[in-house]
Amino acid sequence: MGVLTVVGLGAGDLSQLPLGIYRAIKDTEVFYVRTAEHPVLQELAREGVSFQSFDHIYESYDRFEDVYDAIASALIKEATTKDVFYAVPGHPFVAEKTVQLLQERAEAAGIEMSVLGGASFLDQMYTALGIDPIEGCQIVDGTSLWANELQIRHHLIIVQVYDALIASEVKLSLMEKLPDDYVVAIVTAAGSANEKIQYVQLFELDRYTELNNLTAIYVPPVKEETLLYRDFSFLRDVIARLRGPDGCPWDKKQTHESLKKYLLEETYEVFEAIDEKDDDQLTDELGDVLLQVLLHAQIGEDDGFFSIEDVIEALTTKMIRRHPHVFSDVTVKDELDVIENWKKIKASEETSSDKVQAELSDVTKFSSMLFAAELLQKEAAQFGFEYDKVEDVWDKLYEEIQEFKVEVKNEQTETMEKEFGDVLLAVVSVARFYNLSPEIALHRSLTTFQNRFQFVAKQVNAQGKTIDKCSLEELDQYWEEAKKAENN
Repeated sequence: MGVLTVVGLGAGDLSQLPLGIYRAIKDTEVFYVRTAEHPVLQELAREGVSFQSFDHIYESYDRFEDVYDAIASALIKEATTKDVFYAVPGHPFVAEKTVQLLQERAEAAGIEMSVLGGASFLDQMYTALGIDPIEGCQIVDGTSLWANELQIRHHLIIVQVYDALIASEVKLSLMEKLPDDYVVAIVTAAGSANEKIQYVQLFELDRYTELNNLTAIYVPPVKEETLLYRDFSFLRDVIARLRGPDGCPWDKKQTHESLKKYLLEETYEVFEAIDEKDDDQLTDELGDVLLQVLLHAQIGEDDGFFSIEDVIEALTTKMIRRHPHVFSDVTVKDELDVIENWKKIKASEETSSDKVQAELSDVTKFSSMLFAAELLQKEAAQFGFEYDKVEDVWDKLYEEIQEFKVEVKNEQTETMEKEFGDVLLAVVSVARFYNLSPEIALHRSLTTFQNRFQFVAKQVNAQGKTIDKCSLEELDQYWEEAKKAENN
């Protein structure tokens, strides 16, 4: 069993290589490097130092993960029979995936691994760019970049930007956070005699042709406040400020109870935007709903009970728990299996007393009785109180209509109201069996009624009349014109 020694070649020229590492390299017989594309290796080659690179492996795989895996596997295999000396650009523990893999596998294989130092390219980056990382600095891998992890308020250094393909992916990720013309720096061979810094607009990033394994992208921290308007944490700060000591008098006085009606209003406006198929309006209305969520969360935080993080955690936990077919090993065939699993998981979350008492939600807490009827029927169905087929629901509806007609003949107002309520309950049952929301359906019909009525009023006014002076036949004619206008 050999010893696996890993050294860093630094980020600059041979003159910047520590003397100890230089001597170790010169005394080594078997010398492996991840890539020969490095200034130090080019100078060592001129001194007669020979080495074996893994550059050929890059041509054999489509993914960098597979390249790194293959390199690590080859080195571990060699180290089982002899000492192995392996050199990487920069510092072994900075942006070097192969070293991380070697650590894991050397320990598992019982191979002794020694890591010597090396100058990190980061020191040279800070110097070349004139930045202080203490202000906040994030370093990420360009080959596995995720837009949601980027902290655009900090200095951002993206490494491993080897070629135009990676640069293109980096550009697209950054464009999710920043405008197309945001200025970034392409830094190549920082700290060496070949150091080059070029500032370009973001959309030009993948048009730079001199990208190589010594290239990193620097994104300056965002200072312009309007560029943070897409950032969730910034939005949260805005809401906190509205509720803060120097905030808005209206926002500061709101409570969970006072905001209830606004959440309902905003929800209906979302319905309207969906019905209108207006994406711009839907974007705006969903923002208003999010505002309500954030206000409630801020009130909870101000009162010391919960925060938006608690809301997010509860939702994330619930979504993962109720989707084992996505986040675990449960297998489903279709949507029906998903719904059945959801019901079982939700039922298991209830306490035993809930199951024994079989209590339904309190009707008095709902401002919409249609929604309450739908919810209570769904809750009752979980306890087996449900029709077997939709034909039974239709029969029940016809039965309730007949009973209502009987009471109409009897002219008993109180009994008529009761029977009419039964008709509405049966209508709700019909809607549920067809996966329709009676609340949304009624909202759509009311919106249609309102639009048609406004059309009629407009036509009547155009004739110099008022609605109350028109005959029903005349109004009905305008009503039919409104329907035709909708179809067109």
